[in-house]
Amino acid sequence: MKLGISVRIDVTKIDKSRLYQGAKGTYLDLTTFVSDELDQYENNGFISQSLTAEEREAKTQTPILGNVKIFYTDGPQAAASAPQAAAIDEDIPF
Repeated sequence: MKLGISVRIDVTKIDKSRLYQGAKGTYLDLTTFVSDELDQYENNGFISQSLTAEEREAKTQTPILGNVKIFYTDGPQAAASAPQAAAIDEDIPF
């Protein structure tokens, strides 16, 4: 299945000390969490700076840099924003 995911981050929240020089440029490791349920702002998840193994063990939290939104899928996707139809009980006595 293919997904189109839009990512928006607030670059002012980036911890500049986590930037590192690679062979072809300056990089920042990020982690994206994606859910099939929408939040109150109709986003599917968020993005944050990646943690080191030591930081994960210490349960360190990095700031949320931004949000992710699925805007395309070529497969079935639950319509998380659509209201769920209530089951109709035909045996209601009134």
